[in-house]
Amino acid sequence: MAITLSASDVPSPPLSARLSPPQVWGIVLLAPYLLVFLAFVVYPVGYGLWLARHPASYVALYHDPIFARAAINTLIFLVIGINIKMLIALFLSGFFAQQRPWIRWLSVIFILPWAVPSIPTILSVRFMLNPEWGVVNQLIFKFTGDDGPNWLNDPSVALAMAIGVHIWKSLPFWTLILLTGRLAISHDLYEASDVDGANWWQKFRYITWPSMQTLYVTCTLLSMIWTLGDFNSVYLLTGGGPADLTHVLSTLGIRYLRLDQLSLAMASIVCAMPFVLPLVYFMMKRLSR
Repeated sequence: MAITLSASDVPSPPLSARLSPPQVWGIVLLAPYLLVFLAFVVYPVGYGLWLARHPASYVALYHDPIFARAAINTLIFLVIGINIKMLIALFLSGFFAQQRPWIRWLSVIFILPWAVPSIPTILSVRFMLNPEWGVVNQLIFKFTGDDGPNWLNDPSVALAMAIGVHIWKSLPFWTLILLTGRLAISHDLYEASDVDGANWWQKFRYITWPSMQTLYVTCTLLSMIWTLGDFNSVYLLTGGGPADLTHVLSTLGIRYLRLDQLSLAMASIVCAMPFVLPLVYFMMKRLSR
């Protein structure tokens, strides 16, 4: 007697038999990354959003005057600090693009602030600005006979100093990125402009800037995104002081953590999302062109 089996009764081959060796190796090599991504990205972000789920946390933030000041400081940091930094990086990239031997040695010194860790570099600047024994006020007293100001005691001056430290610390990196963009421009264009009698401004306006515009805007957006999560420049230099008036959103969360207000800390970080998401959208839109 013949026995017929349907397709559902036939056992399917194991998964390893249905995958080719390259696919198996792809899964094996991808699995550690997925585990790390789930453990150190998905879980912390999800847990932070869960802690910030209570509307009462955002009501408390709204009534906290330090939060409003931190939001304004963040806007000042992004609008003023980032644009000044990128403009300086754009013109310094033209300086370091020159083919002179001594510029190569100067570039090694120029890159040191970015290469050295943030803690020793920013703390050294803080010690230099100390009103009693800092080297800056010592030099002022030596050459003028007057006592120097308390640089970090005025909120506006302290925030300006934090912006300056941020520019000094990250300027070499963005200068190198824009320098690569300059070096990718064909020299034939500049030689043709020399034949036509173009000056340096005309070369920059009609050759350099059109060739680097996309790179410059993309770097500016990316720098804004990274700066929103950077707390080193403010926290290590001013600690948010004086009187918590130089906090930005990234350092405000640390302040709430020190006060054992975990929900407010997470809520303050979530409030940075309206700053981050538009920047990410515009950056991805430009990259997809």
